[in-house]
Formats: sequence, C-alpha cells, structure tokens
Amino acid sequence: MRLIKAFRNSCAGMAHLIRHEAAFRSEMILFVVAIPAAWYLADSLATFIWLLGSLLVIMIVELLNTGIEQVCNALTREYRDEIRIAKDCGSAAVLLATLLAGAVWLVTLYTVFAD
Repeated sequence: MRLIKAFRNSCAGMAHLIRHEAAFRSEMILFVVAIPAAWYLADSLATFIWLLGSLLVIMIVELLNTGIEQVCNALTREYRDEIRIAKDCGSAAVLLATLLAGAVWLVTLYTVFAD
C-alpha cells in the first residue's frame, strides 16, 4: 500500500513538471527523440543505456531543482541571498547534468563516425 502511494506521489510530481515546466517538457521530448537515435548509435546495450541514462540524469536533476525552487518560494517571495544561492545551485546542477549528457553523446558520436 505504501509503495502504491509513493508511486502516485511520484506521478503527481512528474505531472506538475509536465504542466508547469517548459524545460522539463523539452527534456522529455528530447528523450523520446533520442531513443531511436541511441539505438542506432549504440554498438552495445551498455552504450545505449549510457546515452539514455545521461538524458535521464538531466530530468532527475530538473525534478530536484524544481523541488528546491518550490520550497524556496514557499518560504518567502522576498529577495534573500540564501534563497538566490539555493536556486542558483539547483540551476548549476542542471547545467552540469546537461554538460555531462552532451559529453556522453559527443564521445559516442565521435566513436561511431570517426572510424
């Protein structure tokens, strides 16, 4: 029963992002488009998982970043340095996840087309 409730809560969180976060919607579209591309590029199941996993990391970090932003907004809408820093750190985490995914895809593309 607890697992079912946790699953429903997770789905509610995803639904919130889909409805309210354009960046997350873009990341979901990118992920869906990337599935056949990863299948074509991957020479092994491990590479396929690395390619898609790198994109999932972006989505996971985006979920966490939105959670941080929501908590900060619930605390206060007034400007505070601590809240700005928390939001900036969440944004930086999304950036790093995106750079990681970009590196994974670029290395794979280089490996496939350089041969």
